[in-house]
Amino acid sequence: MNWSNWIYLGAGIALGMIFRQLFVRWLRPQQASSNTSSSSFPVAPLEQEDMPRISQQLQQTQLAYQMAREMSQFKAGFLARTTHELRSPLNGLIGLHQLILSDLCEDPAEEREFIAQAQERTLKLLKLMDEILNVARTEHGTNKLDIQPRSLAQILEEVHNLTYMLAKNRNFPLQFLPADPEIYVWADYLWLRQILISLIETAITQMQEGSICISISTVPTSNFVNIWLDVPTYATLWSEPIDLIKSEDQPIQIDQKNADFSPGMRLLINQTLAEAMGGKLEILPSPITKESLQQFTRLQISIPLVIPETDLV
Repeated sequence: MNWSNWIYLGAGIALGMIFRQLFVRWLRPQQASSNTSSSSFPVAPLEQEDMPRISQQLQQTQLAYQMAREMSQFKAGFLARTTHELRSPLNGLIGLHQLILSDLCEDPAEEREFIAQAQERTLKLLKLMDEILNVARTEHGTNKLDIQPRSLAQILEEVHNLTYMLAKNRNFPLQFLPADPEIYVWADYLWLRQILISLIETAITQMQEGSICISISTVPTSNFVNIWLDVPTYATLWSEPIDLIKSEDQPIQIDQKNADFSPGMRLLINQTLAEAMGGKLEILPSPITKESLQQFTRLQISIPLVIPETDLV
């Protein structure tokens, strides 16, 4: 090997060592930055003040899911639900007649009182059955709805006049936010008014404290107007567990004196009527704001909006 080959060999070894040192120096910062980025990749710890907000959002989402599932159960078991709702007042009638037939009355006056109570409950039971038939006929198109353009502001004003005394007597604030008088909806005037009154009265009867707020919302890209009823979450319209197959020893609890539907059945009826008018009734998780001092649930009634001809053009 001549001297030129030794020169080339030494130069190659020197260059190799230089490139090796440069590569090592370049690799170390990359590994350090990679470790730093991997350690900082997870989301930064949440602030303490954000935890209650996120927890409340999860609770409201869970509540909305639970109510949607129960609404589906109501729709699937309408016939069974109706049977159980009517069975409780009917058992009361049977009990009164059994007392009379078993000669357990102390005197004719008490027997006559039992007969009068049975007559009163029979009439109330007949009224409940008529209401169910009217809803069923409306759903199937037998009862024709009077769908016409109606002023939403006028309907809300009448609903306020018919419900504010009930809220005032129980010392519950009832707030109606002003509605645009130019908003008109396609609806049956009597049915829509009855749905709103029923929802408000049912919520008031379930409340112990808090307030109710009614407002409207329109979306430019939608052909519906939304009526919002914000009620306290604890006064949910489902006050009883959902069980379509109850034993004879556990009938659905219905006020025998008033002989009215349970809150869940009343909500199902209102939802059926809203769908018959081309709308829908939904239960949504309420928005969380710093100004809200109570947890509330939002009931949303969507009604078809009357679109002016100028907008169509």
